[in-house]
Amino acid sequence: MTVTVGHDSQKTRQTLTAGGATVAYYSIPAAEAAGLGQFSRLPAALKVVLENMLRFEDGKTVSVDDIRAFSEWGANGGKNPREIAYRPARVLMQDFTGVPAVVDLAAMRDGILGLGGNAQQINPLAPVDLVIDHSVMIDEFGNPRAFQMNVDREYERNMERYTFLKWGQKAFNNFRVVPPGTGICHQVNLEYLSETVWLDADQNGEQVAYPDTLVGTDSHTTMVNGLAVLGWGVGGIEAEAAMLGQPVSMLIPEVIGFKLTGAMVEGTTATDLVLKVVQMLRKKGVVGKFVEFYGEGLDRLPLADRATIANMAPEYGATCGFFPIDNETLRYLRNTGRDETRVALVEAYAKANGMWRDEGYDPIYTDTLHLDMGEIVPAISGPKRPQDFLPLTDAKASFAREMEASFKRPLGKEMPVEGEDYSMHSGKVVIASITSCTNTSNPYVMIGAGLVARKARALGLTRKPWVKTSLAPGSQVVSEYLEAANLQEDLDAIGFNLVGYGCTTCIGNSGPLQPEISAAINEGDLVAAAVLSGNRNFEGRISPDVRANYLASPPLVVAYALAGDMNIDLTTEPLGMGTDGPVYLKDVWPTNAEIAELVEATVTRAAFQKKYADVFKGDEKWQAVQTPDSETYDWPASSTYIQNPPYFRNMSKEPGVISNITGARVLALLGDMITTDHISPAGSFKETTPAGKYLTERQVSPREFNSYGARRGNHEVMMRGTFANIRIKNEMLAGVEGGYSLGPDGEQTSIFDASMAYQAAGTPLVIFGGIEYGAGSSRDWAAKGTALLGVKAVIAESFERIHRSNLVGMGVIPFEFTNGDTRKTLGLKGDEVVSISGLDGDLVPLSMVPCTITYGDGTVKTIQLKCRIDTEIEIEYVEHGGVLHYVLRDLAKAG
Repeated sequence: MTVTVGHDSQKTRQTLTAGGATVAYYSIPAAEAAGLGQFSRLPAALKVVLENMLRFEDGKTVSVDDIRAFSEWGANGGKNPREIAYRPARVLMQDFTGVPAVVDLAAMRDGILGLGGNAQQINPLAPVDLVIDHSVMIDEFGNPRAFQMNVDREYERNMERYTFLKWGQKAFNNFRVVPPGTGICHQVNLEYLSETVWLDADQNGEQVAYPDTLVGTDSHTTMVNGLAVLGWGVGGIEAEAAMLGQPVSMLIPEVIGFKLTGAMVEGTTATDLVLKVVQMLRKKGVVGKFVEFYGEGLDRLPLADRATIANMAPEYGATCGFFPIDNETLRYLRNTGRDETRVALVEAYAKANGMWRDEGYDPIYTDTLHLDMGEIVPAISGPKRPQDFLPLTDAKASFAREMEASFKRPLGKEMPVEGEDYSMHSGKVVIASITSCTNTSNPYVMIGAGLVARKARALGLTRKPWVKTSLAPGSQVVSEYLEAANLQEDLDAIGFNLVGYGCTTCIGNSGPLQPEISAAINEGDLVAAAVLSGNRNFEGRISPDVRANYLASPPLVVAYALAGDMNIDLTTEPLGMGTDGPVYLKDVWPTNAEIAELVEATVTRAAFQKKYADVFKGDEKWQAVQTPDSETYDWPASSTYIQNPPYFRNMSKEPGVISNITGARVLALLGDMITTDHISPAGSFKETTPAGKYLTERQVSPREFNSYGARRGNHEVMMRGTFANIRIKNEMLAGVEGGYSLGPDGEQTSIFDASMAYQAAGTPLVIFGGIEYGAGSSRDWAAKGTALLGVKAVIAESFERIHRSNLVGMGVIPFEFTNGDTRKTLGLKGDEVVSISGLDGDLVPLSMVPCTITYGDGTVKTIQLKCRIDTEIEIEYVEHGGVLHYVLRDLAKAG
C-alpha cells in the first residue's frame, strides 16, 4: 500500500544510508537551504508536523505557504495558528471506540451503495490496528482461577462483538485486530507496533523514511509520544475520516516546553512525577497545545517513565506530551526486540532531519515550565480529578476535609457487614487495582509493587478482607518478568492475582463488590474509596459503590490494600499487624537499587520477542470465532450489541446549509469539568435506567447487560445512556443526581424521555455547560449521543479539544460564552427558550453570533457567543451534517 504521496521536489527530497540500506526522505535542512524558511530551532514535535507538510505538499491541500508558516511560527515566538491539513501514518483503535467505528464503516458501505457508489470505496487507506482490551471485567479476583474465569465470561458476553470485528478484519483492507488477552492497546503500540521512524514505498515504489505518526480512538494514544511517535486521541468519527483519506484539519499548535532537571530521589516513582506534572500543566492551561519535554533531566529518565508522563496528556489537557529521539529511545527500541536495521535508521534519520536531542538541544517554545525532579515526593491524586495532587503526607487529612466540604457526610459512622466480623465506614478502601495503560507496562513500578508484596508477605501482612484486589498488566511481557523475578507468587499471596490483560478498573470494569459490602455502603450512605494505578478517577467511573477514587503508583496500590483505609496516614501509622508486631510503609518499601537490579535481570529483549511473536493469532477461543465472507454486513435484527446506525439512511447526494437555531429548549444545565464520562458513561447500568429498560424489553437479563462501553455498537442503548452518569447533576433539578431533566410538561423525567418528547414536537434542544466541557476520554459517543438526542448546540465557557472536534464532526455546533457571561451570571434555570442567529449567512470560523434568551418570566436578553467551528473545513462538515457524511458524499462523487 502506498501512503507516501506528494511532490517530488529535489530541493527537499534527499537520501540517507542506514543499516546497509539507502532510503529517501524529506529533509527539513534542505527546505531551509531552499529558502522556504528558518526551521532549525523548531521543537522536534513541530518538525514532525513540518515534515508532513513537505511530504504532502501538492499546491492544493498543502501549499508552500503552509510550509513557510512554520518559519513564521518561530519568528512570532511560537505562535501562528494557521489551518493545515495533516495526514498521520496510521490509526490505532481499541474495542470500546473501535466497534462503533467499524459499525460506521459498515453503515457507510450501505450508504455509498445508496448513493450509487461501490462498497469497496469504503476501505481504510492507512494501516489500522484495533486492540481488544476494554472488554474484560473483574468478576473473579484474588484466586488462581481469576484470569481464566474472567476470560471465559468475556467471551460469553462479547461474542457478538468479536464476530463483528472478525468480519471487519476480513471485509476491510489494511485492518488488523489484536485479539483479547494480549494487552492494552497503548502498551502493544509502545512495545511492538510503533517504529519511531516509518518506512514505506511511495507511488514510484521507492522506499521513503518518515516519522511514525498516528491518531487513535482513545485519548491515551498520547502514551507513544514517550517513544518520539507523534500521536493523540481523536473521536472515532475523526479517525474514520483519517482512515478514508481525509486529512486531519488542525491549527499549527503552540508548543509549551517543559524542562526537567535533577533526578528522582529514593522512594519516589514515575507516578509521583506524572501526578505533579499533571497538576502543573493543568494550572498552566495547555488545552489544544503540544507539550515537549526537554532538559538534562531526560538523561536520567527511562523511556518507561517518559511513556507514563506522555500517557497522561489528556489529564493535563494537552494534545500530546512529546519526548524527542535520543539515546534512550534507541535503547528502548533495541531492548523491546525491534530490528537492528530499524534502530540504525531511527538514529540516522533523527540526526539528518534535526530531530535528535543532544546536549545542545535548545528550540524555540511558545512558553516554558521547569521542574526539578529532585523535589518530587510520594503522592496520590483525588478523590475526583487527576489534577488534584496530594502529597502522601496529606492524604489522610485531605480525605477528612473532603468528607466535610465535598461529600457532606459524617466521618465516623459504622455499618455492620452481614456475615463478616468487620464493619464499614467512610474511607475504607474497597478496591485496590493495579490497572490501566499509565503504569502497568512500566517495569520500575511493577517490579516495585511486586517487592512491596514480597516484603509484606514475609512480615505476615495481607490485604484487608474488604478490599477487592486485582492485577491487570498492560501486556503479557509484564507477566513474563514478574514470573521470572518470582514476584507473581508474592503478589498472589496477598490477593493481587492476574485477572486479565486489559483496562479493567480504570475504564469502569471493576466488576461487582461482595453484595454484603455493597449493601453496607449503600444502606449507610458511606463514601467508600478506590485506589488504582490509573489515569482517570472521575465521578461514577470506577464503581457505582465508590465515591472517592484515588490515583497512585502500583507500589502504593499494594500498600493501600494492606492498610484498607484512607483514614490511615501511611507515612506515620502502621499498615497493619504482622507476625512480629506493627508493619510500616518504610518496612515494605523497596530501594531504587533493588528495583533496578531486578529490572536489569528480568526485562529482556527475548521476553518481548517471545510474547509478540504471534500477536495477531490469539488463543483457541479467538481462533474458533466464525465469521461470514461478505462486502457488507448482514445486520442481525435481534442483536442488542450491533445495530445499523441511522446516520446515513435516506441521505441526499448534496449537502444542506447551516441554519439558525430557533426556539430551542434546554435539555441540561451543567457545571464545570463535565467529562465525557458524565456525558457518555462506560460502566455498568441498572435495569431501571432507559438503557436497562430497552434491554429488558428484549429479554436480556440484568446479568447479561454488560456495560455501556461494550454496547457502543448499538445506538439505541447508547443514546439512552447519554447524560446518564449516576453522578451527573443537571442544575435544572436541585439536589438530583443522575440523568434527569424536565420534559415539555415541566415534570421530571429521564433525559432520554425528555429528548424524545421534544423531538416528537419538533423542538430543537441545547445544552449549557461550564469550563472544560468534555474533558477526559476521546469517546465519540459523547458527541454521537448528544446529536441523536436532538441537541443542536452546546454552549459552555470552554471546551476540551477532542470533544469540541467530535461535536463538530457530528454536526452539533459548540459555542462559547463571551464578555464574562456564564450560566450563573445569566441566572439560567433551564426553563428558557434559546435562539441563535447569524449562522445561515457567510459563516466564517470563530464567528461572533447573537444569542437571544427568553426567560421563563418573559424577560428577553441578547448575548454574544463565539461559534467554535474553528476551521473552514469544519464549516463544510457541519453543512454536510457531519464529517462522515462529507467523506461519503466526496467518495460517491469520485466514483
